[in-house]
Amino acid sequence: MPRGKQSKGQCTHCGLEVAKNGVTRHLKSCAPWQELVRKAENKKGSNEKLYRLRVQAAGLPEFWLDLEMRGRGALKDLDRYLRAIWLECCGHMSQFSFGGWRGDEISMRRRIQDVFEPGAELTHIYDFGTSSESLIKAIDAREGKPVTSHPITLQVRNVMPQSECVECGRPATWLCMACLQENIWGALCDKHAKAHPHDEYGEPIPLVNSPRLGMCGYTGPAEPPY
Repeated sequence: MPRGKQSKGQCTHCGLEVAKNGVTRHLKSCAPWQELVRKAENKKGSNEKLYRLRVQAAGLPEFWLDLEMRGRGALKDLDRYLRAIWLECCGHMSQFSFGGWRGDEISMRRRIQDVFEPGAELTHIYDFGTSSESLIKAIDAREGKPVTSHPITLQVRNVMPQSECVECGRPATWLCMACLQENIWGALCDKHAKAHPHDEYGEPIPLVNSPRLGMCGYTGPAEPPY
């Protein structure tokens, strides 16, 4: 996949595009997000630790997510979320660990607040054949009430990297799997997706915002589960 410039993300709450290194600053001034926080604080119940997690595809830093997750939530909740928004194709096994492939595996039952100590980085591996790896850090935290009943709130997601058609250079919307088998990023525009030869591996698949695109049986849709 072609590498882009400094990645930007789109705020889920206000729709603005923000620089990857400016998310913390943006959320402090994002009116819709601050309003959600204010409404949550007025609800009954006790405060809890809420973590902002930066999830980044290993080797593909242009794909990233900023998630706010309840400290009482478990790693299995995060695993389900990553499968839904990025990874799930064929029901492969997955794991969390400290230190990557050879690191110590962490039980999916562990709570977020018991795992994310200052400076800790977790690796999430999906599929031990054609693997997708994600690096996860806690980059911020707050004490308060969650803004939804779900364990995870999507804060900011990378803007989908742009690809150019290999035939004409125009913005691409499709990916040729035959080209991919030859280690060519065969991105195609709507026009050339129809004429480009790809009989052996079937029709082109849509480009979607996921680092797993084109791997194993993954075709998307790369949408958040909630």
